[in-house]
Amino acid sequence: MAGLAESGSNPDVELLYDINGLAKDAPHWFDRVMEYVGEYGLLLALVLLVLWCWWSVRRRGGPDAAPSVAALVWAPLAAGIAVLVNVPIRGFVERPRPFKSHEGLDVLVDGKNDFSFVSDHATLTMAMGVALFVANRRFGLVGIALALLEGFCRVYMGVHYPTDVVGGFALGTAVALLLSPLAMMLLTPLAKAVERSPRAGWLIAARGRARVGRDAVIPGARREAAGTAEERDLAA
Repeated sequence: MAGLAESGSNPDVELLYDINGLAKDAPHWFDRVMEYVGEYGLLLALVLLVLWCWWSVRRRGGPDAAPSVAALVWAPLAAGIAVLVNVPIRGFVERPRPFKSHEGLDVLVDGKNDFSFVSDHATLTMAMGVALFVANRRFGLVGIALALLEGFCRVYMGVHYPTDVVGGFALGTAVALLLSPLAMMLLTPLAKAVERSPRAGWLIAARGRARVGRDAVIPGARREAAGTAEERDLAA
């Protein structure tokens, strides 16, 4: 992989120079914005997006609340597992950062001395985006769009090759989708148990919404109890 990166005719390298070249023509303040967005901002945005989706699911309540929250819990877990899977991949491939093999790149962030393939940021964001899509398509599409933007930022910043980003997208997607059935099998019963808890149930469904579901059953029971009482009174 490192040998492929050294060829000047390699489309991967050419695309790297094309995208990173935009940083040279951009104003200094814009590069600083891209540096923050690519390093921290989009990761934070995805976390907030998952929390927003959880808040909407929680407010809505209903019988699907527990499975939906379980799917949302899987989003950050999928990201963490994907990054752990990436550790041996990086050690096996041992691809240097692009600025160590190619001159003339505008590197926007310092301290990137580890291996390049695959991109942790691309892996994290795509795993969260795809897992979020499994839970909620509307929020998931926004999450995937943020992940794609993250990949562009990593190349723009000069710290990854485009194939590093594509590899991260593939790894994050694979982990989020392939392990999703097992994750849901384990997380859904846990979410249902939390929903039944008098103290932690609000994490799954808002108290008001939860009472609506119970009130739909309780009045019938009260009517049956009232009818039984009337029958007893008539019998007396």
